Amino acid sequence: MKPLLVLLLFAPLLVACGSWPNPIERLSPHKIEIQQGNFVTTEMLAKLKPGMTPNQVRFVLGTPLVVEPFRTNRWDYVYRLEKGGKVLEQRRIAILFENDRLAAVEGDVQALSGGQAPAPVPEVTP
Repeated sequence: MKPLLVLLLFAPLLVACGSWPNPIERLSPHKIEIQQGNFVTTEMLAKLKPGMTPNQVRFVLGTPLVVEPFRTNRWDYVYRLEKGGKVLEQRRIAILFENDRLAAVEGDVQALSGGQAPAPVPEVTP
């Protein structure tokens, strides 16, 4: 009698557990926000003027992420924002020098935060 009573009490619980989704399937690893590179804003780029020295450019934009050893007249500022395993934002800005003076700025569209429309990178030419 006692085993039958136990079976009758626990049978509904076992059936209910079988209909629930597997909690292991819902688990996933936590993916953090990854920010890499130099965050360059349009305000920072607006401060650049043709003819600036590399030290002046470094003061305004910070140390470049990439300086090629055989082409020191080009600095690359790269930025990448990844959240949850997905790339949200990616930017690349190249600073070109001629005779140790700022000659040109090339790059992607600079996105502004706060829901504003993206602004193009201002071109700096002598």
